[in-house]
Parts: sequence; structure tokens; C-alpha cells
Amino acid sequence: MSGNYSGPLAGLKVVEFAGIGPGPFCGMLLAQLGADVLRIERPVRPGADTHELLPIDPRYDLLNRGKVKLALDMKSPAAIARIFEIVEKADCLIEGFRPGVMERLGLGPDVCLARNPRLIYGRVTGWGQSGPLAQNAGHDITYIALSGALAAIGERNGPPVPPLNLVGDFAGGGLYLAIGLLAAREEARRTGRGQVIDAAMLDGATHLMTFVHGLRQAGFWSLQRGSNQPDGGFPFNAVYRTSDRKWIAVAAAEMKFRAGLVSRLGLPAEIAPAADDPSRWPDIKTTLAGIFARHPREYWCRFLEGPDNCVAPVLDLDETMHHPHVQARGLFVEDGDLRVPAPAPKFSNGIPAPAAPNADTLLVAWNIRRS
Repeated sequence: MSGNYSGPLAGLKVVEFAGIGPGPFCGMLLAQLGADVLRIERPVRPGADTHELLPIDPRYDLLNRGKVKLALDMKSPAAIARIFEIVEKADCLIEGFRPGVMERLGLGPDVCLARNPRLIYGRVTGWGQSGPLAQNAGHDITYIALSGALAAIGERNGPPVPPLNLVGDFAGGGLYLAIGLLAAREEARRTGRGQVIDAAMLDGATHLMTFVHGLRQAGFWSLQRGSNQPDGGFPFNAVYRTSDRKWIAVAAAEMKFRAGLVSRLGLPAEIAPAADDPSRWPDIKTTLAGIFARHPREYWCRFLEGPDNCVAPVLDLDETMHHPHVQARGLFVEDGDLRVPAPAPKFSNGIPAPAAPNADTLLVAWNIRRS
């Protein structure tokens, strides 16, 4: 299909209340998949800090691409009336305020669902809409701290290492909100009834740890960081520094891959099965570290090239854009001087058209007055 394909969510009407982090990420994802996303922002008053939400030039705020922005003062009765008009036409709503804020504005779920019974009202917070911490402030790191995820990440005998804000904000919050919205939309199609989605970053991050909880209860997961197979403790699932002070990632976990890598590196064959014994891990890691420290990263990429060696260079944000596989997959799209990560996943029907309509066009499509 041509590049004009509007995407699998074409026709989905989403109203997003401006915020930072998981809400905008969810709205961006829906917009990239074809939804019409109308973002309601606070008007900028003379002398106000225009970077109140995110301290960068708005053109670099990639989470808000593909959306139509509408400035409305939610303390104004006239603006609330306009918002109700929008809500009545919307399929989904996204808000990321603390519990109770939307209710105090007169825009809580009970009021909105009374006006639009098919509405899917999506709420994303750190701690959730209920519980003793619901009203507490926090950020990604505090939510994943409580989930157990943060404690599991880091080197042995070292401190926990925050995995950027990917686990709480974007995976535990934004992605789970998107799944909830789309799942509830399917139910609304069958029943004609909308509902409220309570997406908490704590909840999502905890659910992401399902696999690890299973291993722990089966006796196969140590609470000591850097002592498990997926957390870098296993010598054949770890990163190693090269002579040019860069890094290479090794993921030869299965025996056939271990054996092949050991052979290619010229090491004794017994090292591969010896890695089944955790007590041998420190010595094996020291051996592998010494080998990889002999040459630059690109040497190892060439030397270990092949389908079964399970190694990859650890690329920085600038390098990844130029990797041949990344380019072949079209994982970045160019917009002027900007390079933007392409929508994921890919669809056989084509690539969704990236451009959003202007505000007037979108409001006409929703059959909503312009002012």
C-alpha cells in the first residue's frame, strides 16, 4: 500500500490533556498509528514560562508530533463548555493529573461518561487512583523502586541503576495505557459502554516483572544484583569493554552459541559448560574481559560477524541511526533536520501517514465548532 495509508487507527478520535511523560507518549503512539489526537493545552500568558512542562524548544518535543494542539483555559466556563463538546465526539480521553484534579475541574469520568457513554476515559499516574500513596508526588525512579524492578538492575555489589525512564514512564505507564484504551474500545464496540482505565506506572512496572517473579519463586533468581542470567551476572550475557573504551554486548546464552563463541575466541572448550556453574562466573567473566580488551569494538564486530555469534556493538544515540540494519529497517524518518524514530510495530498494509491535520481541519472532521 502507498505511503498515504492513514494507519490502523484511522478515525479514532482521542482528546489528550497536556502533560509530560506517559500521557504524551501514549498519545504520540496512537497518532502515529492513525488516530486523530487533539491535545488540549493551557494558553501561554504574557511573561509566563513557556517551558513549564518541558525545558526544550517545542520542535524537539517529539512526543507531541502528529497532534493538533488547542489552547484552552480549563478554569474558564466557556472553555469547559468547549471541552465537553469535544468529549462528546471523542472515542478516548487521556489525562495524567494527580487523582482528583479532573474532578475539581468539573471534567471527571462520571461527568464525561454521562455526556458520552461510549467514552474510554484513560488516566495515567505513578501510584494509581487509589491506595495510600495515590496523592503522593513521584517520578519514574520512585515508581520502579517500589515495583522491585530498580533493585534488580545494576552490577554486583554496586548500586541500583535507573534504566532511564523507560520502565516506569513509557513502558509501565504509556504503553499499558495504550493497551488499556484499545482493549476497552473493543469492548465498547460490542456493548456500547465505555469505562475508566486506571493505568499506574507502579502497576505496569510490577507486571513487567512477571517473568522474574516466576524465576524467584522457583528458586532460580538471586536478590543479589549481577548474579542472574539476564542481569549481566552470567558471563555469556554481559557487556565487555574493548581497547578503544567502547563496549560490546555478548548474548551467547544457549550452549551451542557459547561453544561457538568460545571456539572462535580460541579459548578452552570446557569454558562453555563450566558456565552452568554460577561459582565459575566471576573467573569466566574475567577471562572474557581480558580477551575483548585486546582489540577495538569494530575489530570484534568484524571478527565475530555471523548468524550464530550473538554479539552486537553497544551503540550510542548518534551511532544507532547509522547502523546498516537500523537503516534497512527504516527505524528513523527524516523531517527537515530532525531524525525521528519511526512508529512501531510495522503493518503489512503500509506505513501510516505521519502528518496531522491542522486544528480547523480536525475540528471540522469531528463536527465541532471552531471557537
